[in-house]
Amino acid sequence: MRISDRLKRSAPTFSFEFFPPKTDEGVTALFATLRELAALSPDFVSVTYGAGGSNRDRTLDLVARIKADAGLEAMAHLTCVGHTRAEIAAILNRLAVAGIENILALRGDAPAGDSNAKAPSRKEAATDPSPLGVSAALRQIPAPDDFAHASDLATFIREQTPPPGFCIGGACYPEGHLESATRDDDLTHTKLKVASGAEFLITQLFFDNAFYFHFVDRARAAGITCPIIPGIMPITNFEQIERFTRLCGATIPMRLRLALERAKDDADAILELGVAHAAVQCKDLLSRGAPGIHFYTLNRSRATRMIFTALNV
Repeated sequence: MRISDRLKRSAPTFSFEFFPPKTDEGVTALFATLRELAALSPDFVSVTYGAGGSNRDRTLDLVARIKADAGLEAMAHLTCVGHTRAEIAAILNRLAVAGIENILALRGDAPAGDSNAKAPSRKEAATDPSPLGVSAALRQIPAPDDFAHASDLATFIREQTPPPGFCIGGACYPEGHLESATRDDDLTHTKLKVASGAEFLITQLFFDNAFYFHFVDRARAAGITCPIIPGIMPITNFEQIERFTRLCGATIPMRLRLALERAKDDADAILELGVAHAAVQCKDLLSRGAPGIHFYTLNRSRATRMIFTALNV
């Protein structure tokens, strides 16, 4: 099912994001997590794409297996940095053959150590809606035959696939993209993604709902009408979330930060704090009209299942 069609229904969507494990053992563990989360009947799941396409084949294999074997609607993340148009066309054909209907179109990052990449300033620390996608924090200068922006990729997908083609999603940043000089500049780029074919948007992680609702208000005022799905990451590890927020620019509210710092040596306490905060976030988002929730699971099921219990979904 096309995600855009599912979003037209009145009930909110629930979706989960995973990253491709590096080992066969990791893949086995991921499918165990998938079986646990499948019981929650997600509307779709997504699989991230490594910096510069570094784990391309595993991503494509996973989305195909998830749809064929797990029976879940799967969305492939696709980044265009480091790929030529011919390579992207071949990937689109491979996804179409596997029956994948949904793509999250991203610019992406160059792989760490890429000789064509340059060390980023704060403004240049590239991000995508997956917290794992920001880890490279390097930007590659495109070759003449490459794509420079996610909007270029969305346009290419539309041009290469006959109607109805793929359902395309895009990323957005409630607190602004680190490469954008201002939030208004960031919103201009977001509007271009939608004009280029994105039918829905998924946000970068955030911990203060005010950022989400302010972004939605600004997006609507700018003429962006597509659904904007909030991306939520339950905090399960203090050092990990500190690293993610430094890379993507997300803000941890001071009260939550102080509570996390007091409990940082108690893994169970961190999990309880993270789940409680995310559950409150989700309840507020849904009660105020968010079209659904996209969970950054980090390939684990426990925190997400605990939030679903709290939401009584």
